[in-house]
Amino acid sequence: MPGGKTVVVPMDHGVTNGPIKGLVNMQTIVSKLLEGGADAMVVHKGIANAVDTGNVGLIVHLSGSNQFSPDPSRKVRVCSVKEALRVGADAVSLHINVGANNESEMLQKLGSVADECDALGVPLLAMMYPRGAKIPSEHDPEAVALAARLGAELGADIIKTNYTGDIETFRRVVDGCPVPVIIAGGPRAKTDAEVLRMVVDSMKAGGVGVSIGRNVFQNESPTSMTRALAAIVHQGAELEEALKILEGKK
Repeated sequence: MPGGKTVVVPMDHGVTNGPIKGLVNMQTIVSKLLEGGADAMVVHKGIANAVDTGNVGLIVHLSGSNQFSPDPSRKVRVCSVKEALRVGADAVSLHINVGANNESEMLQKLGSVADECDALGVPLLAMMYPRGAKIPSEHDPEAVALAARLGAELGADIIKTNYTGDIETFRRVVDGCPVPVIIAGGPRAKTDAEVLRMVVDSMKAGGVGVSIGRNVFQNESPTSMTRALAAIVHQGAELEEALKILEGKK
């Protein structure tokens, strides 16, 4: 997190969805992201073992489920903190679906993993998503604020969560969370401008960066998209400047 800010590209999707577009050849996409200036990447332990991630921050994901599971929202632990360290992790991450049927199990895992991380001096990124029958929307400000605070309360060092849609409501999420907050990218957006605008606004609200996957590794130019995100996060670039970087005009 240079300057306390970060551009993370999560690529743990292979466990959930298999070899989707952009993640067929992992070494190829990793090399493109390194060229674009990504600060960190999220992968599972098998990919961490198989791919050269260069000098980028390596975050090993500790939980997972797949799309054909009877309950895809139930994220189970698939790696220990010590395993992650053995494959070279600089940090670890855990996925929690707040409001899901098995939320209690996932919260127990978060608490125990936070304890292990604290004992070993390993930073913990908690992916806190509001998803469940009582959640009005995954982007509902109250639900997102609760999810972010919950992760911090249980020991996470940095929170990844959904953007709430506007600066004012996301500022309330950030103000109510005692640890740094970065935003998720969500499904593939209709336009790149839509993604970049969201990032610009989240930074103005007090966010410290992004953890965007499909809108980066499935982009026509993952390298340029990463550069554009880095310009916003680290240099305070506005939308117009970021779009020029993306289009290769700057």
